[in-house]
Amino acid sequence: MELQSELLKSIWYAFTSLDMEKCGKVSKSQLKVLSHNLYTVLNIPHDPVALEEHFQDDDDGPVSKHGYMPYLNKYILAKVKEGAYDKEMFDDLCWMMTMKKNYRPSSGQGGLLCSLRDCFKLFCLFNLLSEDHYPLIMIPQEVEYLMKKISTAMNQEWDGKPLEDLLSQDASVQEEGMSVWVFLDHMGAGRLLRVSNVGAFSLALDQVFLEMYHNVLKRGYMWKKGHVRRNWMERWFVLRPSFMAYYASEDLKDKKGEILLDQNCVVEAIPDRDGKRCLFCVKTTSKTYEMSAADQRQRVEWTQALQTAVRLQGERKSSLHQELKLKRRVQRKHSQQERSLSASSSRGSQSEELTIQDLEREKERQGQEIESIIQVCVCVCVCVCVFVPDCLSACVPQLRESMQAEMAEKEKEAEQQRKRIQELELTQQKLEAALNTEIQAHMEEEREVQEKLRKASIHVRHWNVQLNRLMKPIAPGGNTLPCLSLSVFLSFSLSVSLSLCLCVLQ
Repeated sequence: MELQSELLKSIWYAFTSLDMEKCGKVSKSQLKVLSHNLYTVLNIPHDPVALEEHFQDDDDGPVSKHGYMPYLNKYILAKVKEGAYDKEMFDDLCWMMTMKKNYRPSSGQGGLLCSLRDCFKLFCLFNLLSEDHYPLIMIPQEVEYLMKKISTAMNQEWDGKPLEDLLSQDASVQEEGMSVWVFLDHMGAGRLLRVSNVGAFSLALDQVFLEMYHNVLKRGYMWKKGHVRRNWMERWFVLRPSFMAYYASEDLKDKKGEILLDQNCVVEAIPDRDGKRCLFCVKTTSKTYEMSAADQRQRVEWTQALQTAVRLQGERKSSLHQELKLKRRVQRKHSQQERSLSASSSRGSQSEELTIQDLEREKERQGQEIESIIQVCVCVCVCVCVFVPDCLSACVPQLRESMQAEMAEKEKEAEQQRKRIQELELTQQKLEAALNTEIQAHMEEEREVQEKLRKASIHVRHWNVQLNRLMKPIAPGGNTLPCLSLSVFLSFSLSVSLSLCLCVLQ
């Protein structure tokens, strides 16, 4: 399904290039030519007579009844086999069809940055990093990731100011992402990356293209020990997730062999000997391959790359950068959820603050009412004292008692408001503490699970290696030694199983 979705991205460009009126409809004659080209470039056997019948001008046939998309899924994409076709040739076909209708090179000096070949490579990398919905777009985070990869390949420090300036000037790119044509236009004009040497840019782009598009984990010269003559020969190695091929030179014309990798392979460093330094070996189920790297750093890089390839084989994954893209997408989703949670928490805090402010304003208003009541009472008393001197002695105590009772009632209400404010503040503190505790517990739980899985994977791998060595021991000359007795093997298996269980339980 992943292979079909990746193929569909390029086919979508080819189909839309035929839709001149932008209405989602293409003539049957054009679709027939497109389908024939797809059959050919994807190396799918097909019957030309059946192809003609599918695209007849009448209303019969699968295309007339269901449309082109179901036909594409059933007759083309469902028959594609990974590794049976040239992926670059397929993408080049779709690129040539859409480029003629949509690509307009930038004018001026900036347009000289990207040649047509460079644009094709950027087109393929765009499809690799684009989102999984149509029309295809690439978000700014993935654009920044690609620009950093190219800068690293050019041995220059990443300068994010051009991209920041572009995003600040064009808000639509920040919100909606950019299409491949907008991306190529900005790249050609030098608005995404500072490039001082066009040749260095092309070489760096080619290196990134091999790594991300062709899944080349590492390549370079190393010395390899032969299995027949036992002599050392310098070879050019190209490592991919499923195998490591070696050639006579880096032009890749004379292939000398390849090392098939699977989840049972073991990569480990070995002591220096035979006048060679920085040695390591790759142990497969049938052979052990010894290599000598140029220096210690190269040996570490090669062993790490080989271990990554073995891990991908064990997880049944064919592309490292597809895995990294999904991980970045999950990280962005988690970050967005954390920001949403933080925003909701801040909104709750703001609402509580507003409630506290409202209570304080209510308290202040009640105090003003008490003041006004006191003033009115004083005025009444004055009037009574002036106009009714005889009743003064009887009225004053009653007024004083009523004023005291009312003031006591108001004071009681004010005390209740203060308690309410304190309760709200305490609730806010408890909510914040609970939120922080939950986040910390979730992070600790994830770390513990990852650590247990890592330990279990290491023990399983070591157990497989020891099992292979016990069942099929190999002498230094390559001869197979006699297997151990059944009792020794069972005792060893039991001890290894017990240690593995203890490790997992810990």
